[in-house]
Amino acid sequence: MKETGVVRRMDELGRIVIPKEIRRTLRIREGDPLEIFIDRGNEVILKRYAPITAVEDHAQEYAEALHDSLGHIAIITDTQEVVGVAGAPKKQLLGRAINEEELAEIAHATDPIVSRGTGEPSLIDGFEPDSQVIAPIRREGQLEGLVIVASRDPKRPVGELEENVARTAADFLARQLR
Repeated sequence: MKETGVVRRMDELGRIVIPKEIRRTLRIREGDPLEIFIDRGNEVILKRYAPITAVEDHAQEYAEALHDSLGHIAIITDTQEVVGVAGAPKKQLLGRAINEEELAEIAHATDPIVSRGTGEPSLIDGFEPDSQVIAPIRREGQLEGLVIVASRDPKRPVGELEENVARTAADFLARQLR
């Protein structure tokens, strides 16, 4: 069953306007890259492009390896949503949106690793760990995503080891984006 869409006319330069409601729903902002492709039914598809999604399978495998080696929750995100998770329910977290205000704070942080405790605004809606380490994935200085190592157990908080591993994971994933 097809959903009813919005009809827009293409101008002489081949441009169309994506309605504000759709841009807001997909969290597409001015200047954001869009991937354009044709599916098997010859339909044109516009998709928000994030380089980290090109290595999404790799990100999921890396999240699983982090969880297996550290015993903590491991989450990989792009700049908009969770793309890989291990050690926590995938159905609850995969595709979950990233808090834009918190992401902006992380993007401008001078320290590449940001640790947060309870009582602070949640980076991922509905996910409030006892402690977490957030390592930005940067490509050519641009924030492309995050590696998060988190604990919900106050007796097993994340520490220096998890910070180092998260930093290494973020660096590794950044190299995969090149």
